[in-house]
Amino acid sequence: MEKKIFVTQPTLPDLEDFIPYLEKIWESKWLTNNGPFHKKFEKELAEFLGVPYISLFANGTLALVTALQVLGIKGEVITTPYSFVATTHSLWWNKIKPVFVDIEPDYCNLDPEKIELAITPETSAILPVHVYGNPCKVDRIKQISDKHGLKVIYDAAHAFGVKLNNKNICNQGDLSILSFHATKVFNTMEGGAIVCRDAEMKKQIDYLKNFGFADETTVVAPGINSKMNEMQAALGLLQLQAYDKNVQIRKEIDHEYRLNLADIKGIYLLNSPKETESNYAYFPIFVNEQEYGKSRDQLYEKLKKNGIFGRRYFFPLISEFPMYNKLESAKQENLKTAFLKANQVICLPIYPTLELKTIKFIANIISNPKWK
Repeated sequence: MEKKIFVTQPTLPDLEDFIPYLEKIWESKWLTNNGPFHKKFEKELAEFLGVPYISLFANGTLALVTALQVLGIKGEVITTPYSFVATTHSLWWNKIKPVFVDIEPDYCNLDPEKIELAITPETSAILPVHVYGNPCKVDRIKQISDKHGLKVIYDAAHAFGVKLNNKNICNQGDLSILSFHATKVFNTMEGGAIVCRDAEMKKQIDYLKNFGFADETTVVAPGINSKMNEMQAALGLLQLQAYDKNVQIRKEIDHEYRLNLADIKGIYLLNSPKETESNYAYFPIFVNEQEYGKSRDQLYEKLKKNGIFGRRYFFPLISEFPMYNKLESAKQENLKTAFLKANQVICLPIYPTLELKTIKFIANIISNPKWK
């Protein structure tokens, strides 16, 4: 390729459309602290997603940390090793012990049938991830959490706009966390949110993200500064207008990849669960070295040499990093499916401006593995 093609490219509105928003911010001098764009974005976002309440954050990691704080989670939390490190780092920052459980092979999500075996008297919550935007087995996880009296916080960083049975996936669990990072389907450059079920919970979350202030002179909790600023919120309002169009283009790119990669021996694609309305956030492929004739890393390097910079999401596993690899639950024999998937996966480029000729170029490299 004449230019480098990365796994994603941030979707942005026309600058001319954003300038009027910036002019209003400059005129008001209201840059942060629950300004008019923040209030409007919070309201419109909740309506757009079809969720009861939403609290905006500066980023998704701070939202995760705060979600654990507001629910008073302690002890041990069952989670997945197959995710971005922020999922587990949020536990570390709250002095909570992560307990890793293996994933199921179809969608790379936390395997509910392994969860119950990992529950101990110290377990207080489950932290699953809707990996690649594919919904977890939420009904089974609810059965387990109800039976054992556990909280459920869903990391929905990949799952903006995703619906299951015509209902937004963020309506599941006690809380759901969103990320609006530049790499996501929907971005505010940086940003995130907590979705909750009732007004009182939202009030407590809002206290925690603003140093614990309840009013000018009253601090009710040891909160932190994790508020979304006015420019992020203004961008978010504008981005909502283009979301449906962008997802439709992603759907077409996904379809084109599937047409071009169908029936290549040793290359496996990921489908979405039935009754899912996807956001087409990622396009992962899985390389079976014995069948394909080359390893995942050989294909990864071949693509890079040709200007195609995919990502091995998620390799290595979180459980392999030094701050976690001494945990009993981090042992490879406990996480066989997760290790297998982590060593097979490449996420191919997908974003609305990706050209058809680039998809065909990528597919041509993958379909001819006899290179040296």
